[in-house]
Amino acid sequence: MAEPQTADGKVLWHFTMSLDGFVAGPGHSMDWMTGTTFRPDLIAEYTSTTGAVLGGRDGWDAFPDPSGIYGGAWTGPLFVLTHHPEDATPTDGVTFLNCDPAEAVRIGLEAADGKNLEVFSPNIGRQLLALGLIDEIDLHIAPVLLGDGIRLYDNPGGPPIRLRGAGAGDPFASVDVRFRPA
Repeated sequence: MAEPQTADGKVLWHFTMSLDGFVAGPGHSMDWMTGTTFRPDLIAEYTSTTGAVLGGRDGWDAFPDPSGIYGGAWTGPLFVLTHHPEDATPTDGVTFLNCDPAEAVRIGLEAADGKNLEVFSPNIGRQLLALGLIDEIDLHIAPVLLGDGIRLYDNPGGPPIRLRGAGAGDPFASVDVRFRPA
């Protein structure tokens, strides 16, 4: 089990993910998470350590309601990175940014005021990873195989990205999970 999340002013790429690597179903559907349980106090852990959220336009267009973040338990600045902010519907607490991802991180971290900037976008996360701007990847693996949808990480033809485990133990050890069909 991972150590509890801390508010260290880091850029945190954070998702619940299916066992086969999808963070959303087709069309950004999230109904696949119904019935998934999480460890006690998980939501409270992230709501207390998150200072701001950075998302992408596709995800925003699928779920244009900032009160849905962590089931409404979190409030704070939400930034949506888009090439077309002019056609976005103005929403309280949401800032639409048209800049490069590094500038979006700078803006988000400043708004996070010492807490974490959570990245809720596979595409933006991939770009930030390539720029060396992701401090940590935090995943919760749901016991489901989706087979289709939006992957956490897609980079066909690109080199593997080596990661180090966070927490105690060998940082290069594999992570063992075991499931049975329900």
